[in-house]
Amino acid sequence: MIDSNDAPDTPTSSPTPAANRSRAPLALLALLLLALAGAWGWREWRIRAESDRAAADDASQRLSAIEARMDALRNEQRTNTQRLQQAEATNRLLRDELLGIGQRAALLEDSVSKLADPDRHGAQALRLDEVEMLLGMAQQRLQLASDLDGAKRAYALAAGLLDGVDDPAYLSLKQTLAQERGALDEAHVDPARTAASKLSAIERALPALPITASTSGTQARAWWERILSRLVDVRPSDRAQLRSASDRAAGLEALAIEFTLARAALERRDTTAWRDALARADAWLPRLWPDSPALRAQRASLQGLRAQALAVSSPVLGTTLVQLRSMRAR
Repeated sequence: MIDSNDAPDTPTSSPTPAANRSRAPLALLALLLLALAGAWGWREWRIRAESDRAAADDASQRLSAIEARMDALRNEQRTNTQRLQQAEATNRLLRDELLGIGQRAALLEDSVSKLADPDRHGAQALRLDEVEMLLGMAQQRLQLASDLDGAKRAYALAAGLLDGVDDPAYLSLKQTLAQERGALDEAHVDPARTAASKLSAIERALPALPITASTSGTQARAWWERILSRLVDVRPSDRAQLRSASDRAAGLEALAIEFTLARAALERRDTTAWRDALARADAWLPRLWPDSPALRAQRASLQGLRAQALAVSSPVLGTTLVQLRSMRAR
């Protein structure tokens, strides 16, 4: 029996094979378009990426070129600065040389003007130069070595040269030189030589002094003083006499050393050392010899030597040289 519900199959909405075949080209076309679009997009992305990379490389190259250019500019600036410094140093040297040339030109002009001066021409200028040199030499001999004879010879030579100058302007200079020579003639002997001879005389006279005290003073004292002097002998502690042979020998050697030091100071014209050596020698005398008139006389001679000047001194000495230099300067 056939069910009424079992009716024959009616067509549904599912596509048919013919419809599927008509839609396949469209799908292929769509896929092709999608592939073409993807290829085009990938190509455009690669082109843009390469363009960006090229732009970055170009920018990096330009930045490197700019940095190299800046380094070159810095080096060039440093070189220019060094050249400017060298140019300034050269200009400074040239300026100094120009100043030196100007000074030399002024000196030459001064020399030419002096040569053109009638007071300084020829033989007269040479004579005055020699006179100035001789006067300076004489002054140095007196100050450094107290060479009285050498100074007199130098003054005599200067007077002879000055006599050959006929200019009346130097007449007062000749008179001053004559006064200075007269002051030198008054000092007959060098004070140092006189002091040396007196010191030698004192040194020769000392060994002849009595070693023991005289008894005249003892006899003049009272009887009780003579008795007590046999028990107690009172002497100043700072002037204790050296009695033993060894002590006297050491004292005499010390005295000889002081005399030697005094002679060395006399040769140097060292007044302070001369007086100090004589003072130390005078301190040894009361310790080596007892008090006596002869000892007091020798000590007085030593005191006189200490007060004696070792160089020739006069207010007139040196005035001729000062006057000559002032006249030539004017």
